[in-house]
Amino acid sequence: MDNASHILTPPAEPRIFGFYLDGDWIASGDRQVFERASPAHGVPVTRIPKCTEDDLNAAVASARVAFEDRRWSGLSGTEHAAVLLNAAALIRERSEEIAYFETLENGKPIAQSRGEVDGAASICEYAAGAARSLHGDTFNNLGDKMLGLVTREPIGVVGLITPWNFPFFILAERVPFILASGCTIVAKPSEVTSATTLMMAEILTEAGLPDGVFNVVTGSGSEIGQALIEHDDIDMVSFTGSTAVGRRLLQAATGNFKRLGLELGGKNPQIVFADADLEDAADGVAFGICFNTGQCCVSGSRLLVERSVASQFETLLTERLSRVKIGDPLDPQTQVGAITTPAQNETIVRHLEGGPKEGARIVCGGGVLITERGQFIQPTVFADVTPDMALAREEIFGPVLTMQSFDTDEEAVAMANDTEYGLAASIWTKNIDRAVATMRRVQAGRVWVNTTITGGPEMPIGGFKQSGWGRETGIYGVEEYTQVKSVHIELGKRTHWIS
Repeated sequence: MDNASHILTPPAEPRIFGFYLDGDWIASGDRQVFERASPAHGVPVTRIPKCTEDDLNAAVASARVAFEDRRWSGLSGTEHAAVLLNAAALIRERSEEIAYFETLENGKPIAQSRGEVDGAASICEYAAGAARSLHGDTFNNLGDKMLGLVTREPIGVVGLITPWNFPFFILAERVPFILASGCTIVAKPSEVTSATTLMMAEILTEAGLPDGVFNVVTGSGSEIGQALIEHDDIDMVSFTGSTAVGRRLLQAATGNFKRLGLELGGKNPQIVFADADLEDAADGVAFGICFNTGQCCVSGSRLLVERSVASQFETLLTERLSRVKIGDPLDPQTQVGAITTPAQNETIVRHLEGGPKEGARIVCGGGVLITERGQFIQPTVFADVTPDMALAREEIFGPVLTMQSFDTDEEAVAMANDTEYGLAASIWTKNIDRAVATMRRVQAGRVWVNTTITGGPEMPIGGFKQSGWGRETGIYGVEEYTQVKSVHIELGKRTHWIS
């Protein structure tokens, strides 16, 4: 059947999952169960166990044993690569199933879910190569009697906490690289989007990953997530989520001085210069705010446009946004799906209502989309926004774009950097000198020029300022989960200290 035109339907009954420990499923048993309803359809789609702290301790112990006995870290890069390549093939075999449940739990358009699943398989393939490329260094300049070695060794047991906005893709941006480093993992997905992380666990086991190397505990962030970051037998935590929670992780990590990898919030600028291809820029800005329903940490949520073309660009952007298809995420033609959680929906609505009170002008959208079921927000643009407004400063995490104007390149850079965040930025100009000069001065971990929200696993991702620290993907993404050891090897007979 042609997936590009066929519209799927929600399941008649929710799918029941256990959690994943030591290479096998553990049924929920007498544990409490979280029933997830589709944010687009309002019907239950999955049931996930609420793990206990004892379950978490068992998962950490399993990962610790698997790390210490070297069943994974002791293997060669070639053997690590083979498992990751097998995983990539299995992800592709199960791509429709994974994409279906990704959309059911998250509310994102099925076309986007399919693209992300395919991208996840590609990431595994890249990480397989990185596993074989990981290396240390030698110092052959210490004289004839000394050889220096620098080795990279896996840091140990990694606690991985992933968010609800890209459950499978963000998982795939972490797990293959953590595995390529030789570490073991205890993963804790968001309780509202746990299904595809559990599928990944099953896939990795089938791909040949030894038992205990990848474990998944499910439950709330306030209970299981907090216990994970405080656990003294976790050597590192990789967390993707809000800056507010990231601050709590900093405090929790002091117990055993565990390392942290943090990808946090963003309030990302899209800078449009007058010499840009305005048609391209309008399309890119529309995509940048509507992608994943605006629930994207690198969403281009602040439009900074040169004043001389601001009115023209406003018209172009409004026309494009009027043609965006919003609706059932199981329809392959849908471009903007549902808001994932009621709490996030309330946050977005609060900003939609607060914008006009602050003095901002609604250019288009401005409210919820009335439907028989589900929670949907109209893509919205606010103009006449000033830097002091909450609209311009707070991460809204929805399809809400603010518009401000500038007169000079220096002003554009200053406005772009006028935020506590530094995750991403986009620059639209046909002047290569201006593009490079602006790129160098904008404070962001990822910068796109004449495009937005794109790229592959070859290059690193991460943030400046309060958008986090550390880097994922690329060879940097493997090195992130290693520690460096210096080794001095003395050759020949020692010159004795005691005569």
